[in-house]
Amino acid sequence: MRAIKTLAASALLAFAGAGAAAQAGEPSKLFVSVTSADDHTQFMSMVLANQSMRQGQEIRVLLCGPAATMATEDYDGATMQPADRNAQQLMMNLLNNGATVETCAIFLPNTDYTEADLLEGITPADPEEVGAYMADPNVRFFSN
Repeated sequence: MRAIKTLAASALLAFAGAGAAAQAGEPSKLFVSVTSADDHTQFMSMVLANQSMRQGQEIRVLLCGPAATMATEDYDGATMQPADRNAQQLMMNLLNNGATVETCAIFLPNTDYTEADLLEGITPADPEEVGAYMADPNVRFFSN
């Protein structure tokens, strides 16, 4: 419970004023890196990314480690209340509304998954491209 409260507090700080920042010429892009296998962490990350998108942020999601299974049909995340959805469903909402969703470059070569196993619209990340995106001063970061 303590970890969830810490995550929520960190997330609120990271996202505070995102809509106002976009209007004020401050960072207007959000880079969300998810590595945790924890259902609550994955879900809250997607909730906050969706909220940021609604406030005008450009969203880019990078799934690494155990979280990368969210990019496959094998994902078996818990349904969370009150949304009655899982993290993958929220992630697909992001994707369907223009967000970029990628798996880390080492996910496929180090698992039994192939690019054909990734959900439509999700691709392996290009480290050079991601590095350039992260160097953009208009990008905020949220990682868990």
